[in-house]
Amino acid sequence: MVEFWHTINPLYSLSGLIVGALVGFTGVGGGALMTPLLVLLFGVAPATAVGTDLLYAAITKSNGTLVHGLNGSIDWRITRRLAMGSVPATLLSLLLLWQLGRDSHSGANGLITSVLGVALVMTAVSILFRRATHIYLARHTDGLTDAQILRVTVATGALLGVLVTVSSVGAGAIGMTVLLALYPRAPIVRLVGSDIAHAVPLTLLAGAGHWLLGSVDLTLLVSLLIGSLPGIAIASHFASKAPETLLRPLLASVMAVTGARLLI
Repeated sequence: MVEFWHTINPLYSLSGLIVGALVGFTGVGGGALMTPLLVLLFGVAPATAVGTDLLYAAITKSNGTLVHGLNGSIDWRITRRLAMGSVPATLLSLLLLWQLGRDSHSGANGLITSVLGVALVMTAVSILFRRATHIYLARHTDGLTDAQILRVTVATGALLGVLVTVSSVGAGAIGMTVLLALYPRAPIVRLVGSDIAHAVPLTLLAGAGHWLLGSVDLTLLVSLLIGSLPGIAIASHFASKAPETLLRPLLASVMAVTGARLLI
């Protein structure tokens, strides 16, 4: 046990602290920040970065789900609809990664890098052009029947299942953008709670799959949690004093550039 703690990397913990603080200040998903950081700055293999980050996200979002659940701010109907699409999509995505990894490990890493780049650009667009995107989607979803809303929600869950399983990015900004258009009469806090509640089983299932595929680094996971958990807690306490209108566009711009860098 003592030897294990000696393997903890303080640089990973510092990165977790910084990313956790940014998440606490802005609400921007940790995967969109942590995964590219691990891949581009620390040279962690894409599959390992994604797998580790998924379990990291499952642990950190569980606390948020507990809080929202106790406050009654989760619409379990929406969460179930998303899961109807994301669970099978996650299983199929894991099967694809297993097949690619068995044939060629570089093939799986190549797919992960490409999907990560696309997911980062999509997330950046949803943040930078949130209002315009919301208006566009609302125009096309206005007047949908409940059955049609159900199908679109399930399809959104399926898209999130693929993106999150392969890249660990997308559950937050992309999911919320669609939910706001599909359920305009629902209180935003319930949509946020529903989105976070859906992210827990999604990231846990995807992370467990990556664990079975051998793409989870336990030492890296613990190192990140040591920094990120206090980072999120401290930043959330002071979030009202943070210049969110400056930080969110700045982080989104960094995501867009990083996503383009991974795609080129």
